[in-house]
Amino acid sequence: MKQIVSFALPLLLCGGTCLAQWKPAGERIQTEWAAQVDPAHVLPEYPRPQMERDRWQNLNGLWQYAVVPKDAARPAEFEGEILVPFAVESSLSGVGRRLDEQSELVYFRTFAVPSSWRGQQVLLHFGAVDWKADVWVNDVKVGSHEGGFTPFSFDITAALAPKGTENTLTVRVWDPTDKGPQPRGKQVSRPEGIWYTPVSGIWQTVWLEPVPRQHIESLRITPDIDRRVLSVQPLLSADAADCLTEVDVYDGARLVATGRSINGQPVDIRMPEDLKLWSPDSPALYDLKVRLKDGRQKTLDEVKSYAAMRKFSTLRDKDGIVRLALNNKPLFQYGPLDQGWWPDGLYTAPTDEALRYDVELTKRLGFNMIRKHIKVEPARWYTHCDRLGVIVWQDMPSGDRNPEWQNRQYFAGTELTRTPQSEAIYRKEWKEIIDCLYSHPCIGVWVPFNEAWGQFKTPEIAAWTKQYDPTRLVNPASGGNHYTCGDILDLHNYPAPEMYLYDAQRATVLGEFGGIGLVLKDHLWEPDRNWGYVQFNSPKEVTDEYEKYAGMLLKLVKRGFSAAVYTQTTDVEVEVNGLTTYDRKVIKMDEERVRDINRRLCRSLDED
Repeated sequence: MKQIVSFALPLLLCGGTCLAQWKPAGERIQTEWAAQVDPAHVLPEYPRPQMERDRWQNLNGLWQYAVVPKDAARPAEFEGEILVPFAVESSLSGVGRRLDEQSELVYFRTFAVPSSWRGQQVLLHFGAVDWKADVWVNDVKVGSHEGGFTPFSFDITAALAPKGTENTLTVRVWDPTDKGPQPRGKQVSRPEGIWYTPVSGIWQTVWLEPVPRQHIESLRITPDIDRRVLSVQPLLSADAADCLTEVDVYDGARLVATGRSINGQPVDIRMPEDLKLWSPDSPALYDLKVRLKDGRQKTLDEVKSYAAMRKFSTLRDKDGIVRLALNNKPLFQYGPLDQGWWPDGLYTAPTDEALRYDVELTKRLGFNMIRKHIKVEPARWYTHCDRLGVIVWQDMPSGDRNPEWQNRQYFAGTELTRTPQSEAIYRKEWKEIIDCLYSHPCIGVWVPFNEAWGQFKTPEIAAWTKQYDPTRLVNPASGGNHYTCGDILDLHNYPAPEMYLYDAQRATVLGEFGGIGLVLKDHLWEPDRNWGYVQFNSPKEVTDEYEKYAGMLLKLVKRGFSAAVYTQTTDVEVEVNGLTTYDRKVIKMDEERVRDINRRLCRSLDED
């Protein structure tokens, strides 16, 4: 893959010294990967693995920044450098500064477009920016986007400078954190307990890509194992509607199937008799080559992708209990609550190796599932789950009200009456999240609400989610107000597992339990302020307690639990109830003992 990296701005404005001057901000703990961050090669991996082209240009690196009053004029001077794509509040940004709702963050850099891209449309991609972004190229407004968790792009071709001239790129960001109605997950302006440091601005890769005028914009990939059909729905640029889409399916180097369509129709591909099914035990993936051709069979555009044949559903077992099923067989899904936070990068892992580590650890400990908790990860994280074989329950990030109000709402067991603006934001962002993650094989369950935080119109939202994506299960509210809708009844109980409700018509799951805490000196976010549901004094004590809870859970599987989520993968800020410390340097339990009982749980519904 050909990648062109440009860092002209820091060299131009700083006389070539900025790369040497950058360093992480603050004195808090860091992961071992923080030391591997190179400002000249920040997250250099291709950011969109499910639709990959050969040519692209990474714009990560040192940019200029300034914090200005909201709606103020563009600053005449910048305050310094910020390392993109790390949020301004993070250590790895090199800034470590909070942004309030009365301020905006302005980014600036220059870039050059390679001469080999001449005659192509140039797209500017953002992996994610929290929350509202306005973008200019050469002082020409090219677009705006609201939403802190999903990718967006602009065609900047008409705004580019003449051949051989440098271009300027300005991004202006406003993020009200918990002072606005937008989804934000665990971010609050005053972090404490289960609430964490705000994340503002660019927090995923920024990149350029040349495409032909007639091109593929996105792919929507749907497997059907019962019919043995793989459907690839291309979304094409406006003037490519009558072009031919051709899809080749490979098992390794072997071409196993092919299909075609025109007029933007789905390409429905009959898969071979020796079909390989995806599962945690055997995460089989097929490689795809997707081509767009004109009437003379000339290839206009080509992308690489991948897919898996798998099916998520529910079924009744021999005892009449509704179970979660994978590929038409019952499977007990068991995994950790994964917040996806980093002490050095906050929302953003320092390196791709770090991003992959949490998934690898989950797999190594014998889990087969992850609940991605009120956060959305970069596309590469889901690709790691696809390749390693980990099922993902994907939460919608909570939002709309401050934590104090949410806590009162939760304990009162009431729904929220959202403003029309708040409801529109929720619906828009939830749809965008489903759209951008739809083709990842690992996604098995959509979770529109966590507990009662911002919960509203739950039966309607659950029904819409199921209608929009009937290939996944819908968990309408994990641990929240319990409506008889969706596919799952989800209970939360801390610290030990307990089944206090049961649904004979839906799968009953334990969406959160555990939270066993252990404080380890030299691995703490705040040494004098730590929190956990229960706390012990040694890895052996923690492992003993975990084993006790897991044994209780095994008995409850026989009574009707079909899945469970343990809190949690890592410590996060002052929470000390992780399987590992926040810096990922210490695993707090006996790996072998944990792995053995986790595998027993994951196989507890295996057929004799």
